[in-house]
Amino acid sequence: MRPRTVQLLSALLLAVTLVLPARTWAQQINLIRDAEIETTIRSYATPLFQVAGLNPQGIKLFLVNDDSLNAFVAGGLNMFLNTGLLMRADDPLQVIGVIAHETGHLSGAHIARRGDAQEASQTGALVSYVLGLGAILASGRPEIGAAIISGGQDIALKGLLRYSRAQESSADQAALNFLQATEQSPEGLLHFMEILSDQEVLLSSSQDPYLRTHPLSEDRIEFYRQAVEQSPYRGQAARPDFIQMHKRMQAKLIGFLQPLSKVLKKYPESDSSLEARYARSIAYYKVPELDRAITLIDGLLAEHPQDAFFHELKGQVLFENGKVAAALPEYEAAVKLQPNSATILRSLAQVQIELNAPDLDQEALETLAQAVRLEPGDPFSWRLAAVAHGRQGNEAMTALSLAEAAFLSGRYVEARDRADRAQALLPQGSPAGLRAADLQNEAERRAQKQKKNN
Repeated sequence: MRPRTVQLLSALLLAVTLVLPARTWAQQINLIRDAEIETTIRSYATPLFQVAGLNPQGIKLFLVNDDSLNAFVAGGLNMFLNTGLLMRADDPLQVIGVIAHETGHLSGAHIARRGDAQEASQTGALVSYVLGLGAILASGRPEIGAAIISGGQDIALKGLLRYSRAQESSADQAALNFLQATEQSPEGLLHFMEILSDQEVLLSSSQDPYLRTHPLSEDRIEFYRQAVEQSPYRGQAARPDFIQMHKRMQAKLIGFLQPLSKVLKKYPESDSSLEARYARSIAYYKVPELDRAITLIDGLLAEHPQDAFFHELKGQVLFENGKVAAALPEYEAAVKLQPNSATILRSLAQVQIELNAPDLDQEALETLAQAVRLEPGDPFSWRLAAVAHGRQGNEAMTALSLAEAAFLSGRYVEARDRADRAQALLPQGSPAGLRAADLQNEAERRAQKQKKNN
C-alpha cells in the first residue's frame, strides 16, 4: 500500500490559506490512512474515551506521517498521532499513555479555553482544512496513502499547540485517572516522559515537537514515578491482543515508510515471526518484487485465512499491478471480515467500478452507500458514485453525487450549481430531491461567505 501524494484542489487550498496568517515557523501536515492501524489506535483509545465521558465515535483520529515524537489535539475532538511515536514506542502502554494524556486535554477542553482569538481561528482553520478535505482518501484505497496538506501560506502550529504547565498538570492527573479506571499501568507514560526528559538539554531545533509543545519538568517526571509506585497495576503488561496489534502496526509502518535495506535490518530473512513476514511482504511489494511479496502474503493467509487485513494487502498488491479481477475476491473477503471499515469498502467499490461491468456498477453503489454511512465526509466516495450513476445513465444522481463531492471538497460554487442541476432533474419531494435542495441552499450560503472572506 504504497504512499501516494494526493494533489489538492486549488479551490480548497485558496479557501484555507486565505484565513491562515503567514508565520516564520511552519509545519506541513502529511496525513496517512490505513484501516488496520486506525483500528489498532481506536482499540487503544476507546476505553480511555469512555471513562473520560467522551463519545468515542465523536472523536476523529488522524495519523501524521512524521518521524518525530509527537501527538496533539486541535479544533475540538480531533487527535493527531505521529508515525514516529507509533514506530518508536517500545510497547502499547507507551502509546496508550500518550493517548490518555491527550484525552486529558480533550476532556479538559484545553484548546477551547485558551482564550486567544487568533489561535482559536487558526485551530478552526486547520481542522476544517483537514476535515473538509476528506480527500486523504483521494486515492480511494486502504493503503498508507500520503496526502500532503500545504498551501501558499504557512500552517502555523508552534504557538497553536503550546500548552501551559497548568494544563499539562491537569492532563497528567486525568491520564492517570483514565489508566486506573481502565486497569492499565501508567509505566508506559512514565517511560515516554523519561525519553523526552533526556532531550531537554538539546537545542530546541533538535528536540521532538512533543517536548516543545508540552512543557516538561522534573516535578512532572517525579509525579509519574510516584503514580507508578502507587499503582495497583504496576508491572502489569499490556493486553496480549494489544501487544500483537502493536507489533503488526509497527511492522506495517516500517514496511511502508522505510527503504528495503532498513526493513531487512529490522526484520531479517531469518526472522519468521508474523510481523517480520508482514513487514517484508510490504517492503518487497514496494520495490517491487511482487512474486516474493505475494508468496509471503499467501503464507500469512494460509495461517490466518480470516484476517481481513492480509486479504486487503493482497488485494492492493494485485490491484496496483493491473490484476483487477484477481483483486476483487480479496477485497470482498476483507469487507466480509471487516464490514464496518469505510476505507476497505471504498477500495472494494473502486475495484468494482474499475472492472467496468454493468452488473458490478449497482453493487458498487450499494458498497459506497455503506461507506458513506460510516464516513459521510469523504468526497472520493461520492466521485465514485458519480461514475457508477453515470454509467447507468442516471443524470440526476450523477449531478447530486458530484455536488456532494464538490461540497465536501470546499468547492461551494460548483456544489451549488450541480445541486441545482440535480434538483431540476429529481422528482419534487423525493428524498434525493430534498437533499439536492438542502445542499444547494447550504452551498450557496457558504459560497457567499467564502466570497466575503476573500
